[in-house]
Amino acid sequence: MTVVIDRTRAGQKEAGPASAAEKARRRGDPGGGLYKPRAPIYPKQVRGPWRNLKWGLMIVTLAIYYITPWIRWDRPGALPDQAVLVDFAGRRFYLFDLQFWPQEVYFITGLLVMAALALFLASALFGRLWCGYACPQTIWTDLFIQVERLFEGDRNARMRRDAASWSLDKAWRKSGKHLVWLGIAFGTGGAWIFYFHDAPTVLVQFWTGQAPATAYIFCALLTFTTYVFAGTLREQVCTYMCPWPRIQGALIDQDSLQVTYRIDRGEPRGPHKKGASWEGRGGCIDCDQCVVVCPMGIDIRNGAQLECINCGLCADACDEMMDRIDRPRGLIGYDTDKAVAARAAGQAAVYRLVRPRTLFYAAALVLVSGLMLWGLIHRQAFDVHVLRDRNPIAVRLADGSVRNGYTLKIANRSFADADARIRFDGPSGALLKTPAAPVAADGVSARIEANTVRAVRVFVTLPEHAAEHASQHGDDGDEGEGESESLPVAFTVTLPEGAMTVKSTFITDPGARP
Repeated sequence: MTVVIDRTRAGQKEAGPASAAEKARRRGDPGGGLYKPRAPIYPKQVRGPWRNLKWGLMIVTLAIYYITPWIRWDRPGALPDQAVLVDFAGRRFYLFDLQFWPQEVYFITGLLVMAALALFLASALFGRLWCGYACPQTIWTDLFIQVERLFEGDRNARMRRDAASWSLDKAWRKSGKHLVWLGIAFGTGGAWIFYFHDAPTVLVQFWTGQAPATAYIFCALLTFTTYVFAGTLREQVCTYMCPWPRIQGALIDQDSLQVTYRIDRGEPRGPHKKGASWEGRGGCIDCDQCVVVCPMGIDIRNGAQLECINCGLCADACDEMMDRIDRPRGLIGYDTDKAVAARAAGQAAVYRLVRPRTLFYAAALVLVSGLMLWGLIHRQAFDVHVLRDRNPIAVRLADGSVRNGYTLKIANRSFADADARIRFDGPSGALLKTPAAPVAADGVSARIEANTVRAVRVFVTLPEHAAEHASQHGDDGDEGEGESESLPVAFTVTLPEGAMTVKSTFITDPGARP
């Protein structure tokens, strides 16, 4: 069987009046300028399983976004009790029972890599699934379009109202729509700042003028971008501003499931009269319902296109029309290019979800996820760093002994206070003490409060004869090595999780260069 596709007729007819700009957009007429002007898109309301799925995901994702900052989580002491909080002032990121410090940025990097790999895998399997159902731009645009319908009606009513002259009815409907849009946009920006400050506190501070300046700035910024992107730019953000449509071209192939027009069933297309035979023609009656419901304003019958976000609304519209004319559903739906071509050639369709591309993405995702999980399981609650004084690098005391100063920075990432015992391991005769305290033969003790970094200042003093002996014998204690200005030493810090040893050096000659 030979299938002939007449693409010149696609998208020429319209269910309802079409604006001059929309007709120009369909013809591809740039309007005489350097750039083609934007033709307003009036997507028609549609009902069906894909539309219901989009409603469900919209409710879930918006609920997560708005409710999450208000979830409380019990933490000891004066630590914040917000479950999810990016605390820039305290330099912490709290995620329920976990907290991440700036030094642990690799965990954030790992999460971003996991998200990217998951997006690659989903795209290789199902096309732009993220764009159609979970992208914030899609979700808020859907919400704004629904508000627009509530005030101005469905597609045909909106088109007639925009073409008509201004009246009181048009003015209040337009004003009401934009006021609600601004309210939603303001709620979006307001919810965003709750992730960076304690939500109940900053809510009161915001309305009393006591919130940080950054809260007002970012609230205004998010309000503006949400209002403009979802209310005015809409499909232009996805087509011209977002890089993902270009990237996905390298991720999908002939076996990727995407919203597809089945040319083997639809062509040749054309109007059909009730009672007429279907012999020698396809199931598409050229009603253009798939076009008028598309939020991107494209014709899916023209094949895969950069603008398509795979939302499935055209499939719902087509299935509804197929029910009306008593034809099988599925003329438009999730399918692969290879399967459609095989059926058009009279062959059996074959679907390959498991292939080298998807195996590679899945393996990389499992590997990175495993490394992240291993890192979290073996994540230490304590960390120790030793900083040796650089100016002066060493001090010669009145009795001839040599003293080096050190600062031990002990980080306690747990939610409980801990006691640390510090011991010095170095040349024989070395003495350890803290400022304004006597020499401690068995080490130095320090209290490390929860979720803090304690800087412990210590001095190590080596008697004159011991320093000369260590220098003459070298680092390894063998004769004949010549004079040594530095000796390898170590600090052992005993904590509740065990002992941690950090290496450093001891300068035996106060006149040596660092």
